[in-house]
Amino acid sequence: MDATAACHHCGEPLPQVPERVRLDGIERAFCCSGCAAAAQWIRDARLGDYYRLRSEPAARVGTELPDMAVWDREDLIAGHARDIDGGREITVLTDGMRCAACAWLIDRALSQDPAVREVTANAVTGRIRIAWDPARAPLSKLLSRLAALGYRPFLATGEARERERRRERNRAVIRIGLAGLGAMQAMMFAEALYLDTSGQMPLPTRDFFRWITFLVSTPVVFWAGWPFIAGALREIRLRRLGMDTLVAGSTLLAYFASVWGTVTGAEHVWYDAAVMFVFLLLVARQLEQRARGIASAQVDALARARPAFATRERGDGSRESIPLAQLQAGDIAWVAVGEPVPADGELLDADAWFEEALLTGESSAVHKHAGAPVFAGTACREHPARLRVTRVGSDTRLAQLARLVEQAQAHRPALARGAERVASWFVAGLLLAAVAVYAWWRVHDPDRAFEVVLALLVVSCPCALSLAVPAALATAHGALARIGVLAVRPEALERLAQATDVVFDKTGTLGDGQPRLLSVDALRGLAERDALRIAAALERDSSHPLRTAFADVDDAPVAAGVRAVAGLGVEGDVDGVHWRLGQAAFATGGEDDGAIWLGNDQGAQARFVVAEGERPDARVALEALRGLGLRLHLSSGDGARAVQAFAARMGIAEPLSRQSPEDKLAYARRLQAQGRVVAMVGDGLNDAPVLAGADVSLAIGDGTALAQRAADLVIGGSLRQLPAAITVAGRTRRIIRQNLAWALGYNLLALPLAAAGLVTPWLAALGMALSSLLVTVNALRLARVEHARKATREVRA
Repeated sequence: MDATAACHHCGEPLPQVPERVRLDGIERAFCCSGCAAAAQWIRDARLGDYYRLRSEPAARVGTELPDMAVWDREDLIAGHARDIDGGREITVLTDGMRCAACAWLIDRALSQDPAVREVTANAVTGRIRIAWDPARAPLSKLLSRLAALGYRPFLATGEARERERRRERNRAVIRIGLAGLGAMQAMMFAEALYLDTSGQMPLPTRDFFRWITFLVSTPVVFWAGWPFIAGALREIRLRRLGMDTLVAGSTLLAYFASVWGTVTGAEHVWYDAAVMFVFLLLVARQLEQRARGIASAQVDALARARPAFATRERGDGSRESIPLAQLQAGDIAWVAVGEPVPADGELLDADAWFEEALLTGESSAVHKHAGAPVFAGTACREHPARLRVTRVGSDTRLAQLARLVEQAQAHRPALARGAERVASWFVAGLLLAAVAVYAWWRVHDPDRAFEVVLALLVVSCPCALSLAVPAALATAHGALARIGVLAVRPEALERLAQATDVVFDKTGTLGDGQPRLLSVDALRGLAERDALRIAAALERDSSHPLRTAFADVDDAPVAAGVRAVAGLGVEGDVDGVHWRLGQAAFATGGEDDGAIWLGNDQGAQARFVVAEGERPDARVALEALRGLGLRLHLSSGDGARAVQAFAARMGIAEPLSRQSPEDKLAYARRLQAQGRVVAMVGDGLNDAPVLAGADVSLAIGDGTALAQRAADLVIGGSLRQLPAAITVAGRTRRIIRQNLAWALGYNLLALPLAAAGLVTPWLAALGMALSSLLVTVNALRLARVEHARKATREVRA
């Protein structure tokens, strides 16, 4: 985008009449008065370096800032703030921090207030920790400054959990720092001993260096290296050999052998190998944790989408701020511009705009009209909105997505379990090989036997093999989450990468899910209006998209005993008469003509012609899938005439119509019998069986809950994400193969070299750690979602 056509502060497109402010002699254009005010404050506070340092634009401030007074209510922040010496401390989340310069700006902007004792902003996690003196300024004043700069605060996950998170992070940093310092010191003293090749160093000097190295190495091995020792003890209790067993065993072997050599005056010690091993493995493990954090960051994003408070409208039209837990179904909620929607509901205003990027991956705001569903976690744009709450708490789509993310992170696919089993057997084999190598060297060169075996154990540690799959999968989950796709099943990515055919449903998947009523033909003396009322009554509580065709009928009676017949229609009693609505064969016993029929025991009573439009992104998404070499199919429960016309527009040959759930599943089985790997994309009740039976299945995020439970992946709501997800899956499979090839190749090469005595223990530690680092860094390449975003952009074009 041309920089001159974008807001100087947030980078969003400028309106026709932008705000203009002269800053440091240069006239700047802004999208709103909020961004202009933020830029002026930054200049007046002499923090203008922010614009020079930043790598990403700031978040849009907006014209209506939220009322922060509710943050001063103790009942709302209980469990999130804690007392400290001289004040209180709280951790908040914000989704506006785009780069390190944002963290720099927040630190300095808040630190200018004399009430602030300490502030720490983390651009990676989006967390801001604030310690302040409530006697000098309320929390609302500080958070109002944040909001005025475009960083809207949200409650984090609770004070206790935040404190534990900080403790773990700080402990990991201190462990790495101590191990790094100890490794440098140990290597420095070891170098002095190594350089004494002629043995001329006086024994007291040599022993002095060894005892100093002992003092340096002991805290590194037993404190910095405690995670490996604790892991080994756990593996021993479970009677399972693993990476920690080998790491801790090799480290302790080198350490105690060195202690013995120091006490007895032996020729060699290996303190340097022990501390190098610990330091390099800690660094590799920290990188792995970062890869996992990329995926878990989506949980934080979902937490940020949950507002701390809700604004409820009273019966007299006045408003009150309440804790989110007090909001109930049936309440009227008021959402300010820029604020997240507190619960799922139905829009009451004539129209409103909502940003649904977190749920669907769609970056632009979505225009909604009265009666449209609005979901928790979406952000209100343009002007405030009112909605009637329908679902709260754990019933909202946002909460369901959070559970899906957590389940996806907890899954361990078969490939990862297989790699762990191989690593376990490898450790057992390596221990046997170490015994054989020690015996051979003991016979031929006893002085080098221990050193060679130590190098063998260290250099061949299967760390890279154990990390090869989990690191790649964790990073891939994070990359998918950022484009609006959630992998629910452990094998989803692997199977998606292997897909050769994609089978689509029509209604609500390639179609927009908004059937429009084109004509009504009432028969047998039934009035047209009565036919519409009966059809609307039967469809009122249905989740099928056909209900929208009768949504404008406002005087529909109440139907009793309504039952949906998958793939055929719906039936129930209206005013004491049993009615059926759906396919001709189901509703009237006649032949299918593609229309929707209404019938009862007297026969056909009305005929409805409906038409469904296509999703705006359907055609280009299908083109992108064809570009990936996939074969496309359409299997729909709709009539033949409508399905064929729709397939012709989509460029799909040989579509299947009037398909029941069993027919769809049988079609997928026929493709599988031909050796094809079938991916099924659907959204409705009829799609659940075939979603469960396909090789890999994807449910549209705005579809039914049953379809989502049966699917392997959930797409946020836009078909643009499908080719992007397949691209990420393919890259993930390639990177896993690269990691496994490197890990196996490295061990096959390193083991004979170490057994031959060509590798020293410290060099073995360096080689082993570098192999683990290489695997992790290679996996982190998936975190850069340029390929996925490029695929998405190509679909948009």
